[in-house]
Amino acid sequence: MHHSALLNVMIGAARKAARTLKRDFGEVENLQVSLKGPANFVTAADRRAEETLRAELAKARPGYGFLGEEGGKHEGTDQTHTWIVDPLDGTTNFLHGIPQFAISIGLERSGTIVAGLVYNPITDELFTGERGKGAFLNDKRMRVAARKSLADAVIACGLPHRGRGDLELGLKELGAVQDKVAGLRRFGAAALDLAYVAAGRLDGYWEQNISPWDIAAGLLLVREAGGFATDIDGGDAMFAKRNIVVGNEAVHRELQRLLKAAGKP
Repeated sequence: MHHSALLNVMIGAARKAARTLKRDFGEVENLQVSLKGPANFVTAADRRAEETLRAELAKARPGYGFLGEEGGKHEGTDQTHTWIVDPLDGTTNFLHGIPQFAISIGLERSGTIVAGLVYNPITDELFTGERGKGAFLNDKRMRVAARKSLADAVIACGLPHRGRGDLELGLKELGAVQDKVAGLRRFGAAALDLAYVAAGRLDGYWEQNISPWDIAAGLLLVREAGGFATDIDGGDAMFAKRNIVVGNEAVHRELQRLLKAAGKP
């Protein structure tokens, strides 16, 4: 498949960063016996991957801004474009030797996400999309699942955990959704959850307390695969409100309704 120049830049950067992540992932197993080692090692792996991505993207598009999980925001001379990057989404999975993690690269142009890439180096699954041009998994066109009823749907979510998130709200949301769906999943990598919705593997997904770099690429993939991605109030303020809900039209509508009701005082 012929990729645009923009996607070629993103794919090249992701594959270069993936080489070191794969090597580092292979080392994690050797560190599991240490109490201190793994966490420090993973932090270093995360930073190395972000430095590689930033360098590769800057080489190809030198004026663009950069927002990364590790290094924060860097303004570019081109004020209209910003890369939004998570070099290692699913850090806890990586730390425990679970191969469910990804590199996520989104490109924002004048406030709109126009391109997205999510890449799992272990499975070699590459999810890509550009605004108005569709979404693809290893060059095969993706479409969201067609299930209309929550009773038939498998939904992924994020869950609050120690030191992060609103446990009370999380339990209310789980209570609102759990007995309405065929299954709930918590995979631990938001970018891949979104990519899986785009690929039709999952019917929907929601999460609170989420960061732009976790969802920038994935929300573009969902929309380009024919799905809906909004904040829980139904608007487009996912980055500001730090929450997201996605699915096909019917699943998104029902999921959003349940979550909104669960969040009311």
